[in-house]
Amino acid sequence: MKYQKRNKALILLADGTVFYGKSIGREGTAFGEVCFNTGTTGYQEIFTDPSYYGQLMVTTNAHIGNYGTKSDEMESDSVKISGLICRNFSFDYSRVSADDSLDGFFEKNNVVAISDVDTRALVSYIRDNGAMNAVISTDVDNIDALKAQLADTPAMNGLELASKVSTKETYYFGDESAPLKIAALDIGIKKNILRNLASRGAYIKVFPYNATFEDMKAWNPDGYFLSNGPGDPEPLVEAQAVAKEIIDNNHPLFGICLGHQVIAIANGISTYKMHNGHRGINHPVKNLLTGKGEITSQNHGFAISREDAEAHEDIEITHVHLNDHTVAGIKMKTKNCFSVQYHPEASPGPHDSSYLFDEFIENIKNK
Repeated sequence: MKYQKRNKALILLADGTVFYGKSIGREGTAFGEVCFNTGTTGYQEIFTDPSYYGQLMVTTNAHIGNYGTKSDEMESDSVKISGLICRNFSFDYSRVSADDSLDGFFEKNNVVAISDVDTRALVSYIRDNGAMNAVISTDVDNIDALKAQLADTPAMNGLELASKVSTKETYYFGDESAPLKIAALDIGIKKNILRNLASRGAYIKVFPYNATFEDMKAWNPDGYFLSNGPGDPEPLVEAQAVAKEIIDNNHPLFGICLGHQVIAIANGISTYKMHNGHRGINHPVKNLLTGKGEITSQNHGFAISREDAEAHEDIEITHVHLNDHTVAGIKMKTKNCFSVQYHPEASPGPHDSSYLFDEFIENIKNK
C-alpha cells in the first residue's frame, strides 16, 4: 500500500454537532444533506446514482473501496454524491476485474471524502435527529466560517434538483429494431433501468426533465416511463403535467422512486419529507396483490401520503414497507399506470422486484 498523507478533517452538522475523522488525502470542503446507506456492497452504484445528488453519504459498512471500481458499474457519467463519510477507506483493492481503485476514481471525479469517522455514532445521531444539512472539510481551524457557509446551504425540502442531473439533449438506448418503443422522462435516470428495459425488447428514447407530453408523444412510443431522481418532487410541475397527460390519455406508464412521487402528485396525492428516509439494499416490502415479501433496494428521502392514497377512489396501494408501513407502490384502477418507491433495477441486488419490468412490458403489449 502506498503512503497516504491523512490530514485531520471534520463533519459539521446544521445543528452545530461536530464529528472528526481524517481526509483520504485531498484537501477540500463539500456541502449537502447528510444521510446514510446501510448497503454492504454496491458503493459505486450509490456514488454514481443521480438520486444522491446534493447529499453527503455516510456508509454504514465498515470497509469502503476494498473491491475497487469498474467502468461498467456506473449508473451515470460521474459521481453524484457531494462527498463520502466512511469508517475504513481502502486505498488498495483485491478484485481482479476492477479498473481502478476507489481513491483513483475519486481523484478523477474530484470527490472530497473523510474516513476514520465513528460512523456508528454519526448514523445513530442522524437516525435520532433526522437527515440535515452538513459540511465535510479539511479546514478544521475555521469552524465559524464553515457554519456561516452551511447556514446559506438550501434545505432539501422544497429543493428542485432534477434539472441538475437530467440529460440536456434527447438520446436513444437499446436496439433500434426492438419491437417496443418507450419514452423515458429523465429526472435522474439510472443506467440499469435502461438496461432492464432494453433487455426486455424495448428501444428507449430518453427526454430531458423539462420535455412536454407533446415532445414525447411525437415519437409515437408504445409506453412511457418516469425515472428516479434527486430532490423534492413538489417543484417538478413540468414532470407532473407530463404524468397527468399520459394518465389522462391512458397510455402505459411506469414510475420509479421520484417518478412514483410525481405520479402520486399528478393524482392529487401529497408527499412529505421523511425523518431520515430509506437508503439501503435490505428493505422489506410486502406485495399486497400477491401476499409475497420482497427484499428491496431503496433510496429516497420523500414519500407519498398513505392517507391521501387510501382516500383516492382510483388508487390502489400495491406495496407497503414493512418497517414503517409507508406506501411502497401504487396502481391506478381505471388507467394503465403503476409505480413503486423502491429500485427493482438495483445492480448489486437484490433482484426480488425485477418482475416489475416484466409487468410493465406486459401492460404495453396488452394496452
